[in-house]
Amino acid sequence: MTKAEQTRLWAWRWKVLQRAGESSRSVARTCRHFGISRQAFYKWKRRFDEFGAARLYDRPRTPRRSPRATPAAVVSKILYLRQTYHFGPGKIADYLKRFHQVGVARSSVHRILGRHGLNRLPANQKHQPHRKRWQRYEKPLPGHRLQLDVKFLIERIPGTRKRLYQFTAIDDCTRIRVLKVYDACNQRMAIRFIDDVRRRLPFRIHVVQTDNGAEFQSQFHWHLEGLDIRHAYIKPRTPHLNGKVERSHRVDDQEFYQLLDRDGITDDIHLFNEKLREWEDYYNYHRPHGALGGQTPYERLVEKTRAGLSARS
Repeated sequence: MTKAEQTRLWAWRWKVLQRAGESSRSVARTCRHFGISRQAFYKWKRRFDEFGAARLYDRPRTPRRSPRATPAAVVSKILYLRQTYHFGPGKIADYLKRFHQVGVARSSVHRILGRHGLNRLPANQKHQPHRKRWQRYEKPLPGHRLQLDVKFLIERIPGTRKRLYQFTAIDDCTRIRVLKVYDACNQRMAIRFIDDVRRRLPFRIHVVQTDNGAEFQSQFHWHLEGLDIRHAYIKPRTPHLNGKVERSHRVDDQEFYQLLDRDGITDDIHLFNEKLREWEDYYNYHRPHGALGGQTPYERLVEKTRAGLSARS
């Protein structure tokens, strides 16, 4: 019951008592007029006589003690994750379990968010419905397919008209990523990046999937073929076919770039890459992934590797 409703109820009860106090009316006649029982009337009258008009309000129905209620410290952590990162109930529950060793059900997290008015995300964070729901897929083994894409960053190199570009590679099976920022977006940089990816990933790459950007054309294509890696292009105007890397870029915006203190970082591309490497390590080794059932990409890699070894034996 809202405060306005309680005020209206108090005013109505006060009116009933005043009407019954008039000399020309009896209690039974007043109760018939207002459609209440005499028991209810005398209950309100006792409250009024003993404690005054303030006790005509309904007393709180919540228990005085709730020993099984979620602790205030946990509630504050839930609200912080929601307000800062716009996490949903499932991801908040995963974070609390992994980083704070606190087990809270998703339904409890949702109820706490609703109680504090945070059950709805801001308009720019809401899920956008699609005309057609795409079918999800996942490759069975690490390295079977690697999705590559370039994220155009807003930052420009001070004193020049050059921009910065984030090259991203993500494994379709484990979601392990490799990130690096360059000051140009061309085939030479794409070749340097894929060579760096091959050195850093702990498994062999079989297929690299890209869009039809200029940085992924003939030189890049034949470089991959020379490394015995098949290069697959997605159809034009179908970014959902590169959905895993596109979704990871949105995670970068929400959990890295909007929280990054960029003062002085864009002046030094090496410092920028150091910060990006820290974020990459957190993403791969510590951040629970919703599509992996709360596992980190590294934990999924270990699971898939052990499953492959046991199948061979």
